[in-house]
Amino acid sequence: MAKTSQINRNKKREKLVAQYAVRRAALKSIADDMKVSAEDRFAARLKLAKLPRNSSKVRIHHRCELSGRAKGYYRKLKLSRIALRSMSNFGQIPGMTKASW
Repeated sequence: MAKTSQINRNKKREKLVAQYAVRRAALKSIADDMKVSAEDRFAARLKLAKLPRNSSKVRIHHRCELSGRAKGYYRKLKLSRIALRSMSNFGQIPGMTKASW
C-alpha cells in the first residue's frame, strides 16, 4: 500500500487539473497561435506561468486503484501488476486466467 499522503496529493492534483483545464487550454491556444501578436503571446505565457504548478496535466501520476502503487501500472485496467495478478488468480477479472503449459 502506498503512503496515503502520496495518494491524497495525486487526488489534489487531479482536482486542480479539472478546475483549471478550460483556462489553461485557452491560454495555451493563444500562446501557440502564430497569428496573434508577439506581445499577446508573451502575456499569455506569463498568465500560464502564474497558474498553479499542480494544475498541469503532466504532474498527475498514474496510480493503482486498489493499492495506490505508482510503478508497474496497466493503463487499460488502472491496476498495478501485483493487484492485477492477485485479482486474476482469484478469477475476479473476466477472461483472465493464470497461464500454465
